[in-house]
Amino acid sequence: MLNGILIVDKPQSFTSHDAVAKLRGILRQKKIGHAGTLDPMATGVLVVLLGNATRASDHASGQDKEYRARLRLGVTTDTQDITGTVLTRLPVTVGQADLMAAISSFTGEIDQLPPMYSALSVGGRRLYDLARKGVDVPRQTRTIDISALELLPPLPDTGENEHELRVVCSKGTYVRTLCHDLGQALGCGGCMAALRRVRSGQFSLADALTLEQVTALRDEGTLEAHIHPTDAVFSDLPAVTLNEAGALRASHGAFLTAEMLSAGTLPPPGERCRVYAPSGDFVQIGETGTLDRGGQAIFCKINMERKD
Repeated sequence: MLNGILIVDKPQSFTSHDAVAKLRGILRQKKIGHAGTLDPMATGVLVVLLGNATRASDHASGQDKEYRARLRLGVTTDTQDITGTVLTRLPVTVGQADLMAAISSFTGEIDQLPPMYSALSVGGRRLYDLARKGVDVPRQTRTIDISALELLPPLPDTGENEHELRVVCSKGTYVRTLCHDLGQALGCGGCMAALRRVRSGQFSLADALTLEQVTALRDEGTLEAHIHPTDAVFSDLPAVTLNEAGALRASHGAFLTAEMLSAGTLPPPGERCRVYAPSGDFVQIGETGTLDRGGQAIFCKINMERKD
């Protein structure tokens, strides 16, 4: 069984689940997951988790993402992108200065209302199932962080009233909703015409393989050279290395004190770290907490050695 991180360039019209299903067939392996869902019309970086790396799903999904998005002004749809049913068409009389001003008001922490066409659940039912039946239900806004929102030069295929955007955002951001909201702010409406994820956490398109490339590398027997180690997804966390006594305790899931480290220091209380065995093998993700008797220790949060 393969273990680690595979970065895939998801093709258009595939759901993220479709891509995973395809990979299960290519790799002849059932234990595969992904981090950070992409809509079917979107392409680009999909972080695929193989084997024991599936335990890193929550952390990988929570990392920031970077997109290149195409905003089409003058059109609104029920899905907030061009795949949906057109609801309104309005003339576009705003200029680039107006768009730049609108963009500036959508950076930083903002409240965003999730779209009806989304996988969120309300009352145990997926919103997209309700939307397909024509049902619109109240939703709660969510605070998201858009750390960068820039207007980019047009591409050769950028159409009239279309604009290219660079978006760097937190988990849970709907870029199509951002396009819709920009159109509303400009008074002419808008929707998303294209979306490509260029980065997820530390992984970029430079790391990504198409499904066809994955198949070819499998046939050549060289695919493993393109699989990133599981701990790569935690590279933003500090690292500690255990001594032999610490490694023995870690194998039993016990807490680890500072005396059991051969390198690194205990993080501040409540913070996580990567934990390595004396051999250099990645053992677990730990989180510092307080012992009942006083003092600090690392407690196991994600055990990478557990046998399923």
